[in-house]
Amino acid sequence: MNYDQSWMGYGWIGGLEAGAISLGAGLVLYLAFHAFGRRNGWNDARQIAWSYFLALVLTGRVDFWNLFYFNYARLQSLQLLQAKLAEVHDPDGIGTRAMCELLGAAVGVFVAWLLCGRHWRQG
Repeated sequence: MNYDQSWMGYGWIGGLEAGAISLGAGLVLYLAFHAFGRRNGWNDARQIAWSYFLALVLTGRVDFWNLFYFNYARLQSLQLLQAKLAEVHDPDGIGTRAMCELLGAAVGVFVAWLLCGRHWRQG
């Protein structure tokens, strides 16, 4: 997330808040891609894939980057590690937030797919 996360909670509370933001983004993006895709002949899979991907990029890229960085970067000194950790809101909850963002975006896209789709009305 590119915005100030200082208002967010810690641990699971922060994860649920981040997941709710991703849920909203996934829902709105699917609605947009559904309208665009209907006019251009896209199937459901393409609309779902682009919505999910863009929701994750927009809402979770900083947490995913921090998760990757702290696991694989070579931090040469304790001072550098402390400086990098000081920039992160709730460094202990990065994994929880990343998981909740993945699930939240998936649920948001799924709910929008259920609401917009003709698939369950036909039968």
